[in-house]
Order: sequence, then C-alpha cells, then structure tokens
Amino acid sequence: MSGLVFRGATVADLPAIIAMLADDVNGATREDASLPLDPGYLAAFEAIGRDPNQELIVADLDGKVVGTLQLSYFPGLSFKGAWRGPIEAVRIAGDLRGQGLGARLVDWAVERCRARGCRMVQLTSKLTRLDAHRFYERLGWEKSHAGFKLHFDGGQ
Repeated sequence: MSGLVFRGATVADLPAIIAMLADDVNGATREDASLPLDPGYLAAFEAIGRDPNQELIVADLDGKVVGTLQLSYFPGLSFKGAWRGPIEAVRIAGDLRGQGLGARLVDWAVERCRARGCRMVQLTSKLTRLDAHRFYERLGWEKSHAGFKLHFDGGQ
C-alpha cells in the first residue's frame, strides 16, 4: 500500500467516514450515510476542528478514504497528571479489512499520541465486537477495564 497516507479529515471526507461508521451491525442501527448527510455530522465535524485536543484522521489510499479514527487528548490527575490519548471510532473499509491497514492506522495513532506527550493510549470496543477485540490483542493491547455508558435521547 505505497499510496497510503494518514491525514486530517476534510469536510469532503465526511460521506466516506459516515459510510464506514455505518458499515457494521452496530453502526447500521445508529448511523445514516444517506445524502445529504444529517446536519449533526457537519456540526460535530466543525466542533472537532475547533478543538485543539481533537483530531479526526483518515487513511487515504491513492486519493480514496479507506479508514478513519478520532483522537482526543486530555490530562488526568491520576498517574501524576498524565495526558491520555483515547482512540475512538476506528474503522476500515470493508473490502480492505484483513490486509494490515488497521494495524498501520492504529500504530500511527499511538505514535501521534506519544508525540503529543501522552503517557497512555486507551480505547473502548463494544462487547459484541469480538473480531475487534482479537485485533487489538494481536497488536499488544490488554483488556484492563470494564466500560459503561449512559445514553440520552434514544442513543445507542
């Protein structure tokens, strides 16, 4: 994959990003990739762009968006004030899964967090995403916490 680059997302990338978010059993019930996109997606994209501690990243292969993730950076008092780098919404285009692209994207994100001064990187993965769990374990991640969410207004 010599034409692969990781870069900040642009508004033109949103349809491809939303399509990847919708391309699984979980995302299919909560995302809507139909055009025109729901205005909430653009509002979130703009808010991410204004926040210096947020990055929406795409994997671009020869001009086509084939992967995405979101990075956040924040300090915590625990671990002596360590900065953390949560990685969210990791997705790879369905036809390219299993070719090492996801590993390269996650490795890039980890190094990006390290370069920002983070002392740890963390992510959550829905309990039903067993393939994703095996993927992260192959990359050396360890299951360390149980996560909990409370959704408002019918969120999933």
